[in-house]
This record gives sequence, C-alpha cells and structure tokens, in this order.
Amino acid sequence: MRGSGRSWRRRGAGVVVGVVALAVPVVPAQASGVAYPDADWSEASIPSPSSAGDATLHADVLRPKGLKPTDKTPVILSIGPYFNHSGQTGPSGAVEGTPYDPIGPNDGPSERFQDFVEGSGLLKKGYTFVMVDLRGFGGSTGCLDWSGPGEKADVVNAVQWAANQPWSTGRVGMYGKSYDGLTGLVGVDERPPGLAAVVSQEPVYDDYRYLYGDGMRRTNSVATPALYDGIAATPGPITDNPGYNLRSLTDPLCLGKNLAQQSLDDRHDSEFWKQRDLIPGATGSNVPLFLAQGLTENNTVADGTQEYLANHTGYERSWMGPWEHVRGNETDENGRLKMGRQGWFDEVMRFYDRFLKDQAPAVPDPPHAVQTNDGTWRSEAQWPPADVRSHRTPLLGGNYVDTAKSVSSAANSSSGEPTDPDVTSGVWTVSQPLPHDAHLSGSPQVSVDVTTSRPNANLVVDVYDLGPDGTGPLITRQGHLVREAGESTVPLTLWGADWKLPAGHRIGVRVTDNNRDWWQLAAPSGQTVEVRGGSIDLPFLTYRRTGTVQGDPGVQLPGYLEQQIATAPPGSAEFALPAPLADPPPGSVFTGDYVEPVGGK
Repeated sequence: MRGSGRSWRRRGAGVVVGVVALAVPVVPAQASGVAYPDADWSEASIPSPSSAGDATLHADVLRPKGLKPTDKTPVILSIGPYFNHSGQTGPSGAVEGTPYDPIGPNDGPSERFQDFVEGSGLLKKGYTFVMVDLRGFGGSTGCLDWSGPGEKADVVNAVQWAANQPWSTGRVGMYGKSYDGLTGLVGVDERPPGLAAVVSQEPVYDDYRYLYGDGMRRTNSVATPALYDGIAATPGPITDNPGYNLRSLTDPLCLGKNLAQQSLDDRHDSEFWKQRDLIPGATGSNVPLFLAQGLTENNTVADGTQEYLANHTGYERSWMGPWEHVRGNETDENGRLKMGRQGWFDEVMRFYDRFLKDQAPAVPDPPHAVQTNDGTWRSEAQWPPADVRSHRTPLLGGNYVDTAKSVSSAANSSSGEPTDPDVTSGVWTVSQPLPHDAHLSGSPQVSVDVTTSRPNANLVVDVYDLGPDGTGPLITRQGHLVREAGESTVPLTLWGADWKLPAGHRIGVRVTDNNRDWWQLAAPSGQTVEVRGGSIDLPFLTYRRTGTVQGDPGVQLPGYLEQQIATAPPGSAEFALPAPLADPPPGSVFTGDYVEPVGGK
C-alpha cells in the first residue's frame, strides 16, 4: 500500500504526507507511460458485473512483439489502482516518488512494473503481460471498493477474461506488490477458472489491520482512504483517448462513501470489515502462491501472514526477512539488493514456468528462503517450520496509565534514548539470561488479564531481544482496544517473526498503553489499567539450522537493530524455554539448506 514511512527514525511520517500530497500543486510533468520495445501494446475493456454494482475495467495489454492475434501465450496479469496513464499515484507522485504527467501523450502504458517486464524478459519468454485498472481507478468505471465485493469481482472477471482470449493458453498468473499484491491474494481466495499461480509481494491479509489494531487507530484509518480517493479522482492525461478520460471520472459520492466507511468503522467484527478479511477465504485454496514478506516491515507488516499460510492448502514459496516495504529486485543507491538475495526475477519466472507452462524446474530452489536477524539466509520446507514447538510463560502483574503516549523504541522517542520513559513504560516480564541459543519462528500468542475502570483502554504487547545490558531490538508486537470496563482477558496474535536469540540474551515482554509510532491516533483513556497477569506462548524451533542458502544481509537490517531498541527495567522472571537446539536429522528438511528436487512438477 502507499503512503507509509520511508525510514525507521521517521516511521509513520510518510502516511501523513500521503494526505498532504493531495493538495500539493501540480509539478512539471514526468513521463508516466513508457515504451516497451519487446511488446505490441493494445488496450481493452473488460465487463465486471458484481453485487456492488457493474463496472467496465480498462486493460493495457503487452503482447510479445510480432505475434499474430491467434498465437497463444500464457498471461501474467496485475490488477490494482496504480496503472492510470497519468501516473501511479496522481498529484501525490511528487511525495510518493512516482511520475505524474497530466498532459501526455505517453509512449506506452504504466511504468509500474517495467522493472519486472524487462528485468524478467517475460515477453521474450513467450508471456503476455496485462495491467488492469480496478473499478474507480484509471480508465475503469465504477466505485472504488477496497477488497470488497466489487474488487473481488474485478479480479475474477479480469482473470477469466485473460484466460478466455483467443491469444491466451487459458492459464493466468498474477503479479503485484502491496495493493496489487493484495489483489493477488484475492485471486488465491476466489480461485477463478484459469488462475494458475500468484506472486504477491508485501501484501495486506486483512484490510482492517492496516488501519486499526483491534480498535486502536493508526493514521492510516484516515490517510489510506483519503489517499486512494485522491488517486481515484485523478483523470488520465488530457491528450489521452477521450473515452479513457470519460471513464476515468469518479462520482464524488463514491469517494465520500469510501472515506466514511473506512475511517468511521473501527469494529473488526463489522460486516464491512469481515468482507475485507482475506484470511478465511484462503481456506482450502490450492492456487500456487509465491509470497514476499518483510518481517520488520514499516508498512504492510506480517500481521496475518502465519494465519493466511495456515489456511492456504496449495503449493507455497516465499522470501521472508528483516526488510521494509520493498520489491525482491529493489536496490539502494549503491546497487545493493535491499532484501539481500539475488535472483528474484529468475526465481519468479521458474515459478510461472512450472505452473503456467508445465516446465519442470531445472534449478533447485528453496521452498521458503528466510533471512534472520543475523543476516543469514536459510531454507524451510514450510513456514512456520514443522518443528516449531510452543512454550508458555506466565506474565507478571502490575499497572500502567493509559496516556497513549508510549512508543516502541528509542528511534520513536523524543529523546532518542532506549531508556526514555515512553520506551520503558508498562509492565515487563523479563527472562533470565538464556542458557543456550534459541530460535523463534512464527507468531507468538498472548493472553492478558486486565481490569479497567472505564471503557476504551489501550493495550499493547511488545516482545524484545535484550542483550546482556538489558537493551535490545523489538521482535514483534500487537495492539488492542479494551472496549468494556471491568475484568477481561485479551487474546492477541502477534506479528510474524523469525529471530535468533543468542545464549546470554534475555527475552522481554512488555504490556503497555501504546506504540505511538504505529497506532498514532489512539485516544488516551487517562485511566490506570491493572494487569492481573496472563501468558505468552513463544514458538521455538526444535532443530538448529546448520546450513544456509544464497543471500546477504538486507541493507535495512543494521539500521533496524541499531534504532528499534528499548531498555528493560531491572528484574527477571522464570521463562518456559525450549531445550538446546538439536542437530537436524541428516537429509531432512530441517538442515537449513534444503532445496526442492529438480526435474519434477
């Protein structure tokens, strides 16, 4: 999704500028459409009836140059809000870092995935690439409907259209990142005929959690619908086809409804948000999925990753690790890969070849390539791994005052220090020094018993890796709004993590009123919240991973380890810890360097 912070020290700031950007003056035009030298470009319209209203979707079609209309190829399709001919994010492009050209004419369609089309060589390899505007965006008619019945119908109708074209083999793959990674998950859930594989980078699994933490508001609760209203209201270039711009006009009532529905409904269990939770829909889906997920994301976090993969029953691949909101091929100013692992496009195309062309893989790839906080990469047959065992520890009691001012780390405090009162606030349960190495993998489960005197108390749980000096980085977290006064038990599923804890380190669990760096608009209740106790279940590996796979540390990892730190108060408690990591059975999937056999589908 767009409009998120760009750096750890200023996390969340970019979400605000997404709204501010809607009012910035038009900057000098930058070409937003590009020529694709290996393609013949055409445009098409796709009917998209739905229970939320009918729409006509605009599609830009890139066919391998010189092919006849009857020459059949498999299709890779991306559908989202960013393919407008005038630019991905409209006038916000000056802030969002995307070109915006309200004049035109363009040399070709959107540049959004030019890196993928050209870097993968997909056209030369005999694929067609299709970019589709969701309803209400670009050259498509209708009202925007974030992951609702309308957008779900758009995904289904676009895939079926691509599968049924005379130039299509009938097999369609989906590709995207962030919003159009989310539409890929919609495809996995909806399973339209013809959909054979999905590549989804940094998606959202449950729309509600992108705006709220079980009632605790993020800036996104207002900024996200406002930003997408602005994108939807942006017409194409004035020199574009008149029909394109006529279809690009958006009813202001659609924009107002979108903003109101998302910003005013903070109930996770409302019908509106239940329709936009993609996790239940993955149950029983056998659509092959290739996922990329940052485990220290500053935008679309791993909130629901484990739950989604647990429900999905089809073939799975992934890259996971400590990076922010980036693509698998993305590099920094020095040319270093931000994730740290080479070969994103090659691996993606082997995935597509396998499921769209029935080509047996000739390269032994790891099913799940996972980077841990020490910068090393390993392979897993599944994630979380099958040898994970949960260990339950009681949480200590105490109290905190709900000022909604606490933050997660030094980087987000006013002083910049890990000992800042806003960083150390709350009730801590800290382990004794670990007698041996441990490896956490998956989403911890927490249950907190609290007593409140008034409604709407904020509650956040943070988990830290504390060094011998009692200071260390944040591993994972989750928030919840305790809506009712009195005694209650709050169950929480924390964000997915994959973290090595060295011998001598401590585990710190903090129960506090907020991480203001994340839930920026949480309102203070001003009351003292009594924490009566509770428990945390931490998922640890059984076997030590002795092998590795190709990959360097992600370029954003050192900054995270340096800045996202807190200091725990003195004291320790008994923790339930796993036995020392055992050596993996020889030849098993637990060695860390397991790869899939070649030559078979």
